[in-house]
Amino acid sequence: MPVSKARKEELVTEYVDILNESDGFVVVETQGLNVSQIQGMRIALREQNGRYLVAKNTLIKKALETANWTVPEHLLSGPVAYVFGRDNLPGVSKALLKHIEDEDFAEKMQVTGGMMNGDILDARQVTEISQLPTLDELRAQLAGMVVAPAQGIVNAVHQATGGVVNVLQAYLDKQEEGIAATE
Repeated sequence: MPVSKARKEELVTEYVDILNESDGFVVVETQGLNVSQIQGMRIALREQNGRYLVAKNTLIKKALETANWTVPEHLLSGPVAYVFGRDNLPGVSKALLKHIEDEDFAEKMQVTGGMMNGDILDARQVTEISQLPTLDELRAQLAGMVVAPAQGIVNAVHQATGGVVNVLQAYLDKQEEGIAATE
């Protein structure tokens, strides 16, 4: 069923909004997935703040041009879908590749490339990006780096005060021994 020109313009506007919210996307060739398999993947991607989208390549191309993104012509052909990352493309890529592997979708779905920060990526680069720490992992590492010096100060103060207490206790014990000996 043909899509009206007005509907195409609405879709392009929606895709531009998605691009403006994302830090990149991954292009996957798909073939033979059923609705439940796609739904399972959408859930896995949503947990990482990702979005799976099936769209006409010509409309995605128009949206990329409108949003002033580089158009990866070689990726926009054939039966493909788009996986967008919202501020977490490494986590989304990791979830996508894990889902493809776990569900044994290798014959039905393959990553062909993507884009991140204006750079066109091939499939190998998408795999490398998936190995980067996710946003939550980076936050945890940063928190650990901030807490570590404070923990070191606390340990040093604790050891110093513990040493003083031990010296005082030894002195008091010696004084008690001296008093007990004189009695």
